[in-house]
Amino acid sequence: MTPIERKRYARQIIMPEMGLAGQEQLRAGKVAVVGAGGLGCPILQYLVAAGVGKIGIIDDDTVDLTNLHRQILYAADDIGKNKAITAVEKLSVLNPFVRLTAYPDRLSADNATDLLSGYDLVIDGSDNFETRYLVNDFCVELNKPFVFGSILRFEGQVSVFNYKGGPTYRCLFPDAEEGDNCAEAGVMGVLPGIIGTYMANEAIKIVAGIGEPLSGKLLVINALSNTQSIFEFSRSTAAAPVKSPEMATKQPVEGNTREMSYDEFEALQKADPEQVLLVDVREYYEFEADNFGGENIPLSEIPESIETFPSGKKVVFYCNSGKRSLQAAKLLAQSGYDGQSFWAQHW
Repeated sequence: MTPIERKRYARQIIMPEMGLAGQEQLRAGKVAVVGAGGLGCPILQYLVAAGVGKIGIIDDDTVDLTNLHRQILYAADDIGKNKAITAVEKLSVLNPFVRLTAYPDRLSADNATDLLSGYDLVIDGSDNFETRYLVNDFCVELNKPFVFGSILRFEGQVSVFNYKGGPTYRCLFPDAEEGDNCAEAGVMGVLPGIIGTYMANEAIKIVAGIGEPLSGKLLVINALSNTQSIFEFSRSTAAAPVKSPEMATKQPVEGNTREMSYDEFEALQKADPEQVLLVDVREYYEFEADNFGGENIPLSEIPESIETFPSGKKVVFYCNSGKRSLQAAKLLAQSGYDGQSFWAQHW
């Protein structure tokens, strides 16, 4: 490490947890970042500033006007340009000591091995389920850890998968199901910055060999209510990767949980209404605007609320698309609750 590099990273090196040894590990680190959009922008900026030695940026998308409120690497003059190539140009100015490579391609089953095999850690900043399962399955196959993050509206999630034999993405989300995305449901502009910074922090800890990564833990942050929750999960042998080009094949949900239709819910209510607990897991403002009844417990508050659920109930969670209610049902099933859990879309 040159004297100029030591001075550049002095505020990191001075910390005993990092030290010169940790900084040298960052300098030797090789990280692939999938997606140079809302999450990718802050991830890349902080990894480059921290001095991660080699970074590959994978993104085939181009900059659009609707990106500019949250994708802070880009400006109006960049509209129409490829994100990966543009990101490399801008980040090279931020830190010339970092080796940056742009891959203006969409990650696929055909190119994933070639693109990811040369890196020690993968960070998934993508915005679709197909890519997330693809990243997971190839990281499992190549024995690489990866940092995961997702954002929607005011809520974000962060975790670390496949780290030293720890749980994978499929252990937590065995079903490859589509839900809302930012283009359909929107996203607060600062949220990618918050979640992306957490993701960069996890990557720096892993590469430098410091701290405790979020392996086996899912951090859920709600920027609107300023609440945070962490729930733990374990590795599942049933959540093996799907080794085929169609990485988004649906797999069975583990635990005592399944989807419920309106007709089934109505029949259940008529048969024994005392045994049914209906829970809307959307945000409070969404519940107030339009709801189907029941209790309102936002998804971020479910982990801390499980102990308040009456014993032996049939708990039916619902939301707009079924995405949040599915997560809530899995949380309840994994907690050891002695009743049944179901999920549903807003009927």
